[in-house]
Amino acid sequence: MSLMTHWPPAGLRVRTPRLELRLPEPAHLGALAALSASGVHDPAVQPFTAQWTDAEPPERARAVLQWHWRCWAEWQATAWTLNLVALRDGAVVGTQSLSARDFGVCGEVGTGSWLGLAHHGQGLGTEMRAAVLELAFERLGAVAATSGAFEDNAASLAVSRKLGYEPDGLERHAVRAKPVVLHRLRLTRERWAARRSLPVRVSGLTECLPLFGAR
Repeated sequence: MSLMTHWPPAGLRVRTPRLELRLPEPAHLGALAALSASGVHDPAVQPFTAQWTDAEPPERARAVLQWHWRCWAEWQATAWTLNLVALRDGAVVGTQSLSARDFGVCGEVGTGSWLGLAHHGQGLGTEMRAAVLELAFERLGAVAATSGAFEDNAASLAVSRKLGYEPDGLERHAVRAKPVVLHRLRLTRERWAARRSLPVRVSGLTECLPLFGAR
């Protein structure tokens, strides 16, 4: 009996022209941890509210593993985080998440992602996020998606603008003991429908729908 019998997300695949997004197998997860240890962003800046990348490389790698394991263990239909690895030509280049609370009632998802430094500047971040937005809006029936980025994170903000997100307010965070402004962003189903253009193929979803509390 396969793992997918008991854990259907293991068979979920989201494919774009250049990428395959899927739940990681142990080898993928090890590669992702190594990728995080080698660098995720310019160390002179900190783009994440959790600041996990300020740790030393071995600690960063362990944090990646523990985060994935924690999300699997705590998954409920009313509160879930789908952490997918992004593969390009079979190699792990980064990770893209889709998460929700009370999705069956609220229909709202959030996204997050990172790429290994060697894979920046190639449009992969846009492609990864467009892939999970397609999954959320067109396959799961989401009504809105949220995101956020610090005001100095030009790359992330550019991806959001390209995909049709609109401003949704500001937050102040303490990052490296300094105040930083985070721009909240929101994308409605209607704006996504008007912008979507990337061909995305999804397989293995039907068996997963109860676990997502799909609408």
